[in-house]
Amino acid sequence: MDLVIVRVAFCLVLSVVCYFFRPFGLNPWISAVVGFVAACLVILFELRVRALSLRRLFGAVAGSILGILGAFLISLVLRNSLPAGPTQSLLQLFVLLLMCYVGLVIGTSKGDLLNLSALGDLFSSERAGGKRNLKVLDTSAIIDGRIADMAETGFLEGAMVVPEFVLRELQMVADSQDSSRRQRGRRGLDVLQRMQANAQLTIQIIPDDYPAIREVDLKLIELAKDLSAKIVTNDFNLNKVAHLHNVEVLNINDLANSLKPVVLPGERMNIMILKEGKEYNQGVGYLDDGTMVVVDHARRMIGRQVEISVTSVLQTASGKMIFGKMDDPGRLEGTRGMEIAN
Repeated sequence: MDLVIVRVAFCLVLSVVCYFFRPFGLNPWISAVVGFVAACLVILFELRVRALSLRRLFGAVAGSILGILGAFLISLVLRNSLPAGPTQSLLQLFVLLLMCYVGLVIGTSKGDLLNLSALGDLFSSERAGGKRNLKVLDTSAIIDGRIADMAETGFLEGAMVVPEFVLRELQMVADSQDSSRRQRGRRGLDVLQRMQANAQLTIQIIPDDYPAIREVDLKLIELAKDLSAKIVTNDFNLNKVAHLHNVEVLNINDLANSLKPVVLPGERMNIMILKEGKEYNQGVGYLDDGTMVVVDHARRMIGRQVEISVTSVLQTASGKMIFGKMDDPGRLEGTRGMEIAN
């Protein structure tokens, strides 16, 4: 709130100063408007600079200095090649602006590639704290929505990076003709907006792209390599491919499976049989967390609550499966037959 007051005061002060000093001989009110617009541009520049990492800011400064040095050398050539006059002055000014702009843009875009660890502990800590803790978000993780809850609880440290090509893919899903895909895409945009609104989270949207690579998954892998970051996803195939490229992956499904309660063989539980299984005379039910429970000799118990004992637990890539059996399936089936007869 204090920063907003300072910015408003800055705009007002610059407007008043321009009103009284009337730069370029302009009308006082026009001068005040020009001063207010200039103050707004300065504040916009300040906001953009604040969003830059220390490495990119250092790259921007270094690029600007090199650009000014190059403009000075070119100006010396122009001074000896052209006669003094408006043309020479205009060319020197143009070269200065051009070299400063090129140096600023290139320095900002290539700042992450600089190795600043040799300059002191300040850059070393920024490199270790920022780069190592970067998390690149996949489209599937954003659409899933659980990433927002995980981040808000504090289990995900560091900045979360969303590249522009992931945003484009998310927008394509949100604009899809299929209603279910469109709903998923819009939910992903809402999740991303919710994360940006949280002051405790750092969400960076970066323009980095790889035009030579068409697949979004491979672009994510290359970006994670360049940033030394981890990929956050729930895509099984991306998880496997990233491991082949020696890129660390945080799989949301793996985390959810590891948090499910441990079930041991011989343990007893009550389960509602909802449908028949793939094998003969099997019934299938689900726990509250979505874990599938396959029960032998329970096909006739569909729609009923039964007590079972766990025989085995199978951990698969898609989740956990529990196998069990009823203690006395013949007695339960006979009881049901008596109920139907009555």
